[in-house]
Amino acid sequence: MSEPLLRYPGTCRVGRLLRREKRFFVFVELDGREVAAHTNNTGTMLGLLRPGAPVLLSPAANPARKLAWTVEALGLPGREGFFWVGVNTSAPNRLLSALFEAGLLPWASGYTLLRREAVYGESRLDGVLHGEGLPDLWVECKNVTLVEDGAAAFPDAVTARGAKHLHTLRDICASGARAAMLYIIQRPDGACFSAADYVDPAYAEALRESVRCGVEVYPVVVHIREDGIHYGGVLEYRDNAAPGTGDGLPCVEISEKRG
Repeated sequence: MSEPLLRYPGTCRVGRLLRREKRFFVFVELDGREVAAHTNNTGTMLGLLRPGAPVLLSPAANPARKLAWTVEALGLPGREGFFWVGVNTSAPNRLLSALFEAGLLPWASGYTLLRREAVYGESRLDGVLHGEGLPDLWVECKNVTLVEDGAAAFPDAVTARGAKHLHTLRDICASGARAAMLYIIQRPDGACFSAADYVDPAYAEALRESVRCGVEVYPVVVHIREDGIHYGGVLEYRDNAAPGTGDGLPCVEISEKRG
């Protein structure tokens, strides 16, 4: 088994999902008692909140925090019992650094420096890459937890903020620099990636327009295991794959599948 790109604490625990309340609270049965855990995922987590499902919990970095546990992943039924879906929305930003340092971003070849949490205009993006003689490469990361009709898809809820980021990336391209969307797909069962038109048609159209304006799209799969987050390969972006519409368009198989 390969080493994880991001390692979880050895004190992670697996509980059983009871319910979600008030967006940031997930109640879990752990050691026969009910505990409240924090989730930073403000999306709907569409299709994932199944009572009785496994929940992967990591201990809070600050032992004085009111909620002692953070939700890292939720389990879904699979061929071998279940598979994990990563729902921690801080992971994509950290994975940008890990993937870059591991040489797993071939589209960033030649770039030598990553500056995270970089500001462009009125937007804060996840990072900007610098390389001698190369145009700056601005990157925004998104967490993907939705798969419908075989296609991994983003978003799982209407996101005006996500559309704003796309507008910023288009402006960056117009300035002569490079701009890219890095979609981190935290589940193994998607065969391609597309925008979720059926959830947020405005975002889907903004993504298509952004691609026409030169914004690059890179969907990367990661595998969640109890020791951490592992590299899982890349998917093809399909702007004509319309999950949920029954159009029957096939997805491609995962390529460069590892771990």
